[in-house]
Amino acid sequence: MRHPDPINRLINELTKLPGVGPKTAQRLAYHLVYRPAGDVAALAAALVEAKEKMKYCSVCFNLTDVDPCVICSDRTRDKTILCVVEDPRDVVAIEKVKVFRGLYHVLHGAISPMEGRGPETLRIKELLTRLKAPEVVEVILATSTDIEGEATAMYLTRLLKESGIKITRLARGLPVGTELEYADEVTLTRALEGRREY
Repeated sequence: MRHPDPINRLINELTKLPGVGPKTAQRLAYHLVYRPAGDVAALAAALVEAKEKMKYCSVCFNLTDVDPCVICSDRTRDKTILCVVEDPRDVVAIEKVKVFRGLYHVLHGAISPMEGRGPETLRIKELLTRLKAPEVVEVILATSTDIEGEATAMYLTRLLKESGIKITRLARGLPVGTELEYADEVTLTRALEGRREY
């Protein structure tokens, strides 16, 4: 069955979203058409507002609507520890656990030669500038554990080795609640290497 042109356009736009295939886009499009006009207008206004008002923090490059962002402006944060992440969503994930009280630096990606992303495309130059501040004593590399994240962490480690700043990496290993027999070899190896005194 052929959809009316306005629905086709909406489905087309929705399929551009990550994780939204044609079937999901069709379901969302019809859902939106059935919603009251006020709900759809509110959604459209929220999309436009987010696009217009969100920007990068001039300090950490996290997404924000104020500059500097609320984390960089917070005087209670520990300015001696800088957590380096790939994406603003990583900041959200770490902040959810309410354990880390330091500052962040968002790289906006990872080194991936296959996708044409080298170190020069990331916010590494800005990181090096921030690390000239004498109060930073530790950098936590919180990049992904995939090939690109590991390559980025190794690159940054080599770059920062001579700085005298302590460089740490997020611990990796077995997730809580898992059974050893179901863990893959790499995860078990990392868990054994990263063991700590109990």
